[in-house]
Amino acid sequence: MSRPDAALRAAALAAVRRLDALGLNRGSTGNLSVRAAAGEPGDFWITPTGMPAEAIGADDFVLMADRGEPRRGVWQPSTEWPFHRAVYRARPELRAVVHLHSPHATALACLRRPLPAFHSMVAVAGGSDVPCTPYHLFGTEALSQVVGAAFAHRNACLMANHGLVAAGADLAQALKVAIEIEALCGIYLQALAVGEPVLLSAAEMAQVQERFKTYGQARRADPAA
Repeated sequence: MSRPDAALRAAALAAVRRLDALGLNRGSTGNLSVRAAAGEPGDFWITPTGMPAEAIGADDFVLMADRGEPRRGVWQPSTEWPFHRAVYRARPELRAVVHLHSPHATALACLRRPLPAFHSMVAVAGGSDVPCTPYHLFGTEALSQVVGAAFAHRNACLMANHGLVAAGADLAQALKVAIEIEALCGIYLQALAVGEPVLLSAAEMAQVQERFKTYGQARRADPAA
């Protein structure tokens, strides 16, 4: 195994345990994958099925080929591997996928409602909302198809009566999107308890998305240099 892939699996394991510690997944719920650094195009490492976070080790991740066959690992892959592959196929630039059964996102998904533009930070998912896909049985090709379609122009989606999927250009970004969307779902549900939130317009959300292109930490020139 390449050193980059060993480092990827170590980072993925740390992320799985972090999500569990935050209460965003429990037991063996949820799953996580990262694109492989070496090997064939389309290969990705994914968590094994039915294994709680505290029991998973870095060597327990399963290497999946794009064709849908395990290439390395002693365990069976997560039953949700088809929608991870669908996300990677839809968006080649994305390199990590996180699936949560987090309380607030799952509650909104069970209402079969998208997360609308009630707050500017919704744009962290790459658009003016976070869509909710139709219900399909977990682990099925039907579910993977609707998730893949949702990711054509978004970095996150809700799955009806199921949970949240988020992705990013790297694992850190995927975690950021997942954690932020979970928090926003909680705020949105609180607002719904009082009334219907006022939504930002398409023009206002377009301004947010444009601002997000340059938002964040960047080194500035040292005036003393």
